Amino acid sequence: MSAKRSSRPARRSDTPPTSGPPGEQILSATRELLRERRFDGLSVADILTAAGVSRASFYFYFPNKQAVLAELVRRAVAQGRQAAHPWTDGRQDPVTALRAGTQEGARLWRENAGVLMAIVENWASDPDLRALWLEQMDLFTDAAVARIQSDPQALRRLSGMNVRAVAASLTWHGERLYYLAAAGIPPFDDEDTLVDVLTDTWTATLYGRPAGETTDQ
Repeated sequence: MSAKRSSRPARRSDTPPTSGPPGEQILSATRELLRERRFDGLSVADILTAAGVSRASFYFYFPNKQAVLAELVRRAVAQGRQAAHPWTDGRQDPVTALRAGTQEGARLWRENAGVLMAIVENWASDPDLRALWLEQMDLFTDAAVARIQSDPQALRRLSGMNVRAVAASLTWHGERLYYLAAAGIPPFDDEDTLVDVLTDTWTATLYGRPAGETTDQ
């Protein structure tokens, strides 16, 4: 994913629009546009051109372009919550599970970079997107809190600390590094470095040991 995304109007493509219900065509077209374009440079007209649908069809499904982005974000975050399951379900060694979840998170961001970069870049300036993104990030924080509270080792490590604040800080730290990776910012554009740093940060915070050192549950 290039960090230099264009703000130019969408051009008509020789590639036929994605088939399916108009709502899905709109979502698919917007997702593809965001691979190369910044969200703040997209207009509804650009999306109509790329999707090959009428303005009436667009407004039947979505009140504005922010609502299109919101639905794409919800779908990506649902995948992200699945990616976190190796750690949140508590069935594996926690460090091994954290690395597996982080690798899946990196893959998810790579595949949905345009959508996820768009929400990170725009949530602070739009009330609806702000509410959406804070809600989605809270879902990850809630899952982390539940996992920590079920893990005696992590609770001992965090004794006397605000568990939710720690979980939230780790969650937002991950959001920032995944964003930097998607934007092509070194050293996080190297996926191995990204995964190592995130795994080490979570492991050192929660378990106080190197990520390469595992333990039995």
